[in-house]
Amino acid sequence: MTDKTHPETAPQIQRNNPLHGVTLEVIVTALAAHYGWPELSERIPVRCFTHDPSIASSLKFLRRTPWARDKVEALYQVMLREI
Repeated sequence: MTDKTHPETAPQIQRNNPLHGVTLEVIVTALAAHYGWPELSERIPVRCFTHDPSIASSLKFLRRTPWARDKVEALYQVMLREI
């Protein structure tokens, strides 16, 4: 039996992770609102942003494609620093 109040078994708080608790849907929605689909497709040229873009199609693609998701998360962090 583990004690959840014991420091070694307690969940680690991710203070330095700006993506902690932020869903992929929130990220894509914020990027599309901030940059718009045309600029977003220039910054990250993937089909879900270049051809008939939508939040739903982007989420489906990004959930299956780790390298693209990494790029989206990195751009989101850049956007956060800009604003």
